[in-house]
Amino acid sequence: MDLKISGATALKLSARMKKVSTSMTVAIAQRARQLQQEGHKIINMASGELDFDTPDTICAGAIEAIHAGATRYTNVSGIPALKEAICRKFLVDNHLRYQPDEVIVGTGAKQLIFNAFMATLDAGDEVLIPAPYWVSYPDMVTLAGGTPVIIPEKETVDFKLTPAGLSRYISSKTRWIILNSPGNPSGSLYSQQEYQALAEVLKNWPQVLILSDEIYEYLCWDGDFISFSQAAPELFARTLTLNGVSKSYAMTGWRIGYAAGPQSLIQAMGTLQGQSTSNPSSVSQMAALTALNGEREFLPGWQKILRQRRDGAVARLQQSPYLRLTSPAGAFYLFVDCQRVLGRRTAEGDRLESDQQLASYLLERAGVATVPGSAFGAPGYVRLTFSLADEDVFNACEQIVRLLETLQ
Repeated sequence: MDLKISGATALKLSARMKKVSTSMTVAIAQRARQLQQEGHKIINMASGELDFDTPDTICAGAIEAIHAGATRYTNVSGIPALKEAICRKFLVDNHLRYQPDEVIVGTGAKQLIFNAFMATLDAGDEVLIPAPYWVSYPDMVTLAGGTPVIIPEKETVDFKLTPAGLSRYISSKTRWIILNSPGNPSGSLYSQQEYQALAEVLKNWPQVLILSDEIYEYLCWDGDFISFSQAAPELFARTLTLNGVSKSYAMTGWRIGYAAGPQSLIQAMGTLQGQSTSNPSSVSQMAALTALNGEREFLPGWQKILRQRRDGAVARLQQSPYLRLTSPAGAFYLFVDCQRVLGRRTAEGDRLESDQQLASYLLERAGVATVPGSAFGAPGYVRLTFSLADEDVFNACEQIVRLLETLQ
């Protein structure tokens, strides 16, 4: 692969770059910004962050840390106080007992997933990824030298993997399985019984590690959250539990994620981190420490607002005969089945053949940025976030419904 610079110089890139796709979400965001710069009103329902500000107490903790001189290198895997706070969090919230040497802090949860795969995957190793999935999972597996094996949507119930589907795809080549609850983009929430049923299959494959992505833990609307290791304690020793402060604390820009798991894996991830990014931001770690040691008194109010936005958005979108969706049990996304739209013509005479074309049409004609389901391994859907101001969420949904009424 060559990269052209200033129309003349060609820079040779590595072969691995040929295997990595450009993020659809980035492309959509760029086009949305371009339209905004041209004076168009765009409602960005493609984003993956809350519209709330980081709570004042957390910001104050960071400011205090700056004035106290906490601006230097820290331990690569995180400051001891933060790792101890993470251990307390797991014990109190999830009834999971970890020691500090079984915990690592990274520059966002994404870095820790990448480190885990880099530390464990060799050529020929496979990672099972149920669809729909978060967009970065497959590419991170590929970059680490593994092979992503997508378990298609038809193997799921309410977008949750079934034991039968898992049994059809697991093999001696399987090294990891990724489970995400509440899920992005689906919002699905696994129950204790559903996790235990998957564990019954996994216990027969001792080489398989489990990555439990629990970043949306505190954003549950229907049903109770349970950590995979809490539901399946017999697999605790080979589960990497991933979490962070980005979503539930409105701290996406602070870039702090954390993971807990087998000490040997955590140590290997720390070694990789030491040779790549080194420690996460010292100030951000102190902010995260304040967050985890706090009472989360802001969360019930946020949850109430988000639940109202979810319910209002679902009610509006369900008015369209072209769209099918159910209320997500968690996270802040709507994953909308738009297959009834595909094949129809717009008022301009263009045929909408794919979810990508539909996403582009919604952006250009309705002024609403969405993400096509094919980015998540589920063609025929679009993902919309309801983590925007009420007025924007409801107006965007109404604009989508009105535009679809013009289809032929």
